[in-house]
Amino acid sequence: MNHTDKKKAELSVLIPITERYDPITELFHEYKLGLEATGLEFEIIYVIDSGNSGALGELADIQKTEELTIITLAKWFGESTSLNAAFGEATGDILLTLPAYKQVEASEIPRLIKAIDNCDMVIARRWPRRDSIFNKLQSSVFNFMLRSFSDFKIHDAGCSVRAFRRQVMEEVPLYGDLHRFFPIMAYRHGFKTVEVDVEQSNSDAFQRIYAPGIYFRRLLDLLTVFFLIKFTKKPLRFFGLVGSSIFGLGLLATMWFISERLFFNVALADRPALILSSLLIVLGIQIVAIGLIGEIIIFTHAKDLKEYKIDQIIN
Repeated sequence: MNHTDKKKAELSVLIPITERYDPITELFHEYKLGLEATGLEFEIIYVIDSGNSGALGELADIQKTEELTIITLAKWFGESTSLNAAFGEATGDILLTLPAYKQVEASEIPRLIKAIDNCDMVIARRWPRRDSIFNKLQSSVFNFMLRSFSDFKIHDAGCSVRAFRRQVMEEVPLYGDLHRFFPIMAYRHGFKTVEVDVEQSNSDAFQRIYAPGIYFRRLLDLLTVFFLIKFTKKPLRFFGLVGSSIFGLGLLATMWFISERLFFNVALADRPALILSSLLIVLGIQIVAIGLIGEIIIFTHAKDLKEYKIDQIIN
């Protein structure tokens, strides 16, 4: 059946299966009960990243008796790409992302869908948290760092249960690992975004300790989001600040070495610090130049960049 021939659903449920997933059949029926309680016509779309052949077999068995769409990716692309692939097949005006593992109780789904009547995106916040102290601590630190540079005061960015209108997915770019920060990016685009407290699943309360490399990647992701939120349309502010600081440090050091030579007869030969200070001056100039190039690119494409969302027009 072609996408254009599919019966249009009111609610499209997107479930990516990437690195981790719980027993699929059991979770599918739990989700289905929660979705049926919404009273909406819904469709379920699974996206399987490469390497999860077991998940494909289980979903194929479910598909014999239940209606669902299965998308398999040729290789591992990550959750953001999986969600984009699922969106390409979705027909509903309301989208709901659910993880392939238990995070919240499926009975909370109707409350999330009801809450979207007054906003554009609803984020599930697992509260009260049933995790270990370590889990609560690392989650609190991560969310505190997000709140420190975002106007949207999110409390549970790690929860993948989110309901939002189709327009949000159409206008907010989703790539890389930005799926974790999708609510913040949507809020930045002007969409009304709210958090709703939901009951955390007992299966989600185990202690999570990740490899050091994962924590480092999360810090890089935070830096990426910080730049996207603060400096996407003003790159010179970021690169200018960093570049001028490095340039100033190098210039002060170089002037000190020169003054030592002029007034204190200190030789400049065999002074590695002088070479370093000169390199800092050059590096600072280059970083500022990158910011200027970014400003030129933004200026060139300014007419194509929409940085606002109209709420309503009253004549």
